[in-house]
Amino acid sequence: MSPPQANYFVASLPGTSKTVRIANYHDAKVFVRRWVIRDKDPALKTLLRHMEKANSLATSDIAIGRLQQALLARGLLRLTSL
Repeated sequence: MSPPQANYFVASLPGTSKTVRIANYHDAKVFVRRWVIRDKDPALKTLLRHMEKANSLATSDIAIGRLQQALLARGLLRLTSL
């Protein structure tokens, strides 16, 4: 059993009441892929392309920051934990 992680955020897909804990870059990419499939928004497709091109820690941090901004703008970023 691993210790609880402190660096994560919680988000939800539009139209669902379930929340998803995003704790690392891989979780973020999977979430964005599913979000793009669900919404087919061109801005989300651009975000996904940016995330898939990230090849270093700095660019992945920027991509996760953009994801958080997109979630916040759409009211999908949860400020409470699971």
